[in-house]
Amino acid sequence: MSRAKTVETRDGVELTNLDQPLFDGADATKRDLVDYLDAVRDHILPELRQRPLSVIRIRPGQEPFMQKNVPKYTPDWVETTTVWAEASRREVRYALANDRRTLLWFANQRSVEYHPTLMRLGEPHPTHLILDLDPPEGDDFAHVVRAAGLVRQALADSGLAGTVKTSGSKGLHIFVPLAADVGFEDAAAATRAIAARAERVDPDVATTAYIKEDRGGKVFLDSTRSGGATVVAAYSPRVRPGVPVSFPVAWDDLDNVTPHDFTVRTAVGLLDGADPWRERMPAPQGLTADLLEEGHAIPIARVAAMHEGKRRKRAREQ
Repeated sequence: MSRAKTVETRDGVELTNLDQPLFDGADATKRDLVDYLDAVRDHILPELRQRPLSVIRIRPGQEPFMQKNVPKYTPDWVETTTVWAEASRREVRYALANDRRTLLWFANQRSVEYHPTLMRLGEPHPTHLILDLDPPEGDDFAHVVRAAGLVRQALADSGLAGTVKTSGSKGLHIFVPLAADVGFEDAAAATRAIAARAERVDPDVATTAYIKEDRGGKVFLDSTRSGGATVVAAYSPRVRPGVPVSFPVAWDDLDNVTPHDFTVRTAVGLLDGADPWRERMPAPQGLTADLLEEGHAIPIARVAAMHEGKRRKRAREQ
């Protein structure tokens, strides 16, 4: 049997083609992905457990694709849940990655990225407020770090605390755990308000402009990670050259790292048995009335951008 066809079994899951390249430019094999996810299972599974899961897979010679509906050949022991998707007007059968065996099965399917929902089954409220910091094309990481400092200050001024991780791409994600009485609309409003407050701290560094051409080379403070959105989980790999992972970073260490420091080959050693994401996460927090009042007065970014796009199109046509 050739190395490319090697079969290995872990926890009852048959793993195949482990020594094949994961994807073009990965500088990693499928085995590297499987070994990494298995090594961090006690770190990543708590982030995925009981959350409808979307994954990004990549088959040899094909472009990456997001999978929400589980395929027909999904084993019976993979837990699933059915969710009504309003946008597509259909039911979607999501997997729940609740155990090691399921995680290994996903890894064998070349599922590289893990994007859980913002809520757990049976808990109809968001667990976190999330700001996604997205730098302009070709920008350096130091610019994103400066923008993260603005968000941290805006949070502190609002009586809140969060923790930060690399996105696994070019940016950063800031998470604020929420009390169970915070609903989706209030969480979304508070996210918009925090982004606006951070922008006001230094509008030369960061922007809340949803339309790219309006950002002027600034870091985009994306406040749209709410409601039915997903976000890549802490410790999840990404489909990027070198297979970086979304990795927790202490606030005071942001100036000393780059997203490329954390990959499927390096991250386990850097953890050294600790779980910095869980250890640094503050306790769940409530939201103040003034923050909610400000946030509810701010238009939803996607809706405002859609209307502005239509207005600009009409202006060009005239």
